Amino acid sequence: MQETILILDFGSQYTQLIARRVRELNVYCEIHPYNKIPEITGFIKGVILSGSPFSVRDANSPNPDLSAFKGKLPLLGVCYGAQLMAQKFGGEVLPSQHREYGRADLSFVNKENLLFNGISDNSQVWMSHADTITRIPDNYEIISSTRDVKFAGYQVKGEQSYGIQFHPEVYHTTEGSILLKNFVVTICGCAQSWTPDSFVETTMEELKQKIGNDKVVLGLSGGVDSSVAAVLLHKAIGKNLYCIFVDNGLLRKNEFEQVLDSYMHMGLNVKGVNAKDLFYSALAGVTDPEKKRKAIGKVFIDVFDTESKHIEDVKWLAQGTIYPDVIESISVKGPSATIKSHHNVGGLPDFMKLKIVEPLNTLFKDEVRRVGRTLKIDDAILNRHPFPGPGLAIRILGDITAEKVRILQEVDAIFINSLKSENLYKDVWQAGAIFLPVQSVGVMGDERTYENAVALRAVTSTDGMTADWCHLPYDFLGRVSNEIINKVKGINRVVYDISSKPPATIEWE
Repeated sequence: MQETILILDFGSQYTQLIARRVRELNVYCEIHPYNKIPEITGFIKGVILSGSPFSVRDANSPNPDLSAFKGKLPLLGVCYGAQLMAQKFGGEVLPSQHREYGRADLSFVNKENLLFNGISDNSQVWMSHADTITRIPDNYEIISSTRDVKFAGYQVKGEQSYGIQFHPEVYHTTEGSILLKNFVVTICGCAQSWTPDSFVETTMEELKQKIGNDKVVLGLSGGVDSSVAAVLLHKAIGKNLYCIFVDNGLLRKNEFEQVLDSYMHMGLNVKGVNAKDLFYSALAGVTDPEKKRKAIGKVFIDVFDTESKHIEDVKWLAQGTIYPDVIESISVKGPSATIKSHHNVGGLPDFMKLKIVEPLNTLFKDEVRRVGRTLKIDDAILNRHPFPGPGLAIRILGDITAEKVRILQEVDAIFINSLKSENLYKDVWQAGAIFLPVQSVGVMGDERTYENAVALRAVTSTDGMTADWCHLPYDFLGRVSNEIINKVKGINRVVYDISSKPPATIEWE
């Protein structure tokens, strides 16, 4: 087993960011809902309590029993976590008298304290809370303050238990990575041994033991996650991995042929299936985004099931599920807060009696890419932008037709190829074009036109959980717009999406 930092999630938008910062220290961590605390084993080296949208003063706010680890393991409460630890053990939390959102500077730092070792005087931190700690229990001591927040940081005397009212995981806390390293490495004693090489080695051994000589079937998508999962499994079980790559008619231009060829050269046992017409028939007249996803998922399962039956004695289904999918499916907010249907998490229909294996379900996207490089997968696959499981179906607003798909494929190809040819592709996390249900007046030659509009979307991000619109050069956007309108019949207007996530999402549907 791997030494682990346990992160208890109280619903903060930043919880995954805490995990990413810990992982960047080559230390493995797991996020669990506050109301589903796992067994505290010897492999858990420390615990972090996340922030929360709740107030500790509310009667129904999260209030778990901390006795399994408080005073026994290193414990760090962040924002809500700090307020919970203060109030629960005799302190007081009240509504803030001053706004405590945004940047603040530490006016006092106890540099003798292990948590704040190496933190500068007046170090900038990021506050985000409506309540504040107004009194700490008698056995707590102040280890940091700001001008407005007396109890910005504290330690429980005689324990490795700490609380901070700011967020060390966000970029705006300039020395947050130092503080987290102090906690995870110095205080918890983690060895920083969780690397892509060690992940590959241990995961391959686990896969060999779990699967043995059984056959495994995997649905490839052409994306990073399923490709890395396939190569990892192939190295572990060889010819017993059977891959199926379905052309749903919603891929990028020429993508099916190009990706299938790449898989063949990687030595994978893969079968390509052309099922365009089945998907187009199922999508005919469907305009609701969630219904599109459901229709695509159903047809994919039907096609996949049919193809799987051609392989005798398959016991396992492999999926390229990654950690954000898992976290969102067990969110403390509950199933009612689902934003959209995931195409990986959610299981199989009852008639597919296969066991599930998900070799990447503890990794974030950037970690998947690092593992892929360790496996020597071609950069052309590893550096591919994320692409939605339902493909272009959710980039065509309104109903789906083969003609709309063809038009959008042409637009998308011009945009993506231009990003690559002008060395902008690697600066972008995800890019694509959206076919709008809007027609507008235009002039071409001496004639007025009434044709379709498309939106271009390009964002920067690290994990897709938050994203900012990409500030592409105006002259580049001008050239791309001109080429699209001149070369793609049916389009006479191009717009550029400058919305960030949140409040928008990366995809339009």
